[in-house]
Amino acid sequence: MKNDVKKIILFASGEGSNVENIIKHFHNNTRVDILLVAGNNENARALDKAKSHGIKILSFDRFFFTNRLLEDIKKMKPDLIILAGFLWKIPSYWIDDFSDRIMNIHPSLLPKYGGKGMYGMNIHKAVKKNKETETGITIHLVNKDYDKGKIIFQKRIEISTSLLAEDIAMKVKELERVYFPQIIEGYLFKQL
Repeated sequence: MKNDVKKIILFASGEGSNVENIIKHFHNNTRVDILLVAGNNENARALDKAKSHGIKILSFDRFFFTNRLLEDIKKMKPDLIILAGFLWKIPSYWIDDFSDRIMNIHPSLLPKYGGKGMYGMNIHKAVKKNKETETGITIHLVNKDYDKGKIIFQKRIEISTSLLAEDIAMKVKELERVYFPQIIEGYLFKQL
């Protein structure tokens, strides 16, 4: 049934490993339609990956993001907006319009290593520097504060203090690969 199809939009800023993984996960799923992959970096590999799968892409600047994009997104009526490596803060008026419908993945166990400037290798270097013995991922809903929305899912892994930040990053990326699409699907179909 067409009415049962859940519509999602992905936002990304960089490489697009999560974007590609989500696209592959939902590729043959007739219950989920990826309407758009949007990004704030026209050279982001995430956009190339989406385009190679035949998904509509959109690159935008700060002005368009702040002043026009929300209206375009609202017309598409997505069930969920997914931040898959998107580095800009979501404006509060977006959150008002899409309450509990914007999801983010964060490469640490929030509340640790969250907030402005805490993304990608910045996090893994801090984990290494602080000699943490565990790390992981957090999937959460977006609210008006960086990385402080309702936590939907966390997955922890033990790590050795002798690991390099790059090794920690690889372990965390593997968690993202395994769990992010599953959690998106579970949330869409109210199975969490």
